[in-house]
Amino acid sequence: MAQPTPLPTPISARQPPTARRQARSLRGAGSAPAPALWDVFAEPGGMAPATGFVLSRITDRPGAILWVQDRLSRLEVGAPCVHGLRADLGITRPLLMVQASRPLDVLWALEEGLRCTALACVIGEIWGDPKALDFTATKRLHLRAETNGVPVFLLRNAATANLSAARERWRIAPRPSAPNADDTRAPGDPRWQLSLFKSRHQQPADWEGQHDHTTHRLHLAAPPSDGALAAGGQTRTAIAAG
Repeated sequence: MAQPTPLPTPISARQPPTARRQARSLRGAGSAPAPALWDVFAEPGGMAPATGFVLSRITDRPGAILWVQDRLSRLEVGAPCVHGLRADLGITRPLLMVQASRPLDVLWALEEGLRCTALACVIGEIWGDPKALDFTATKRLHLRAETNGVPVFLLRNAATANLSAARERWRIAPRPSAPNADDTRAPGDPRWQLSLFKSRHQQPADWEGQHDHTTHRLHLAAPPSDGALAAGGQTRTAIAAG
């Protein structure tokens, strides 16, 4: 099985890269996201890591964040916690929150926000698969972002990956936490599964993500692709090959 394509401009993570496992860190990667539309789908329980993933992509861009939510998103997952963003992710830039009643209003606010080139990015939360969010709507967002140089992220909950003009489309799901060095019965750093299932510039791939609370970094590692270990330390793939 081919090794997944690494993310662009990686910096070293806590473990050195090897032939079968390459660690990647997104914070401070040295490149801002392209001014385009990005889709980020949160699996059940994955809204927090999806939010952290989006915010980790804009660390090199100055300016405030415009964040627009529809009514169902606010009711189901709540509003972003500014204190938590600052304490856990190190986000200190201004956050402009807009609450909209309908998905159509969210899309209008996102387009208007993309006119302001002083923003670091525009984030929109839309619940489910509303009729207003069709291919034409995503194309308008992408063109506006590309024209004005401001990236736009759509955070999707309880949604289907329908036709979209997004440059990259991600799916994020929770995984069991990392081991706790002080107590084996306690949870450690949170971990998630990150899947890039559509991109114009690289092959689809999967990563295991882990948030480091000490350094405020999101570390990504390509999962091993040679199968589970069998008795004697050999992989089942190697045993089958003789």
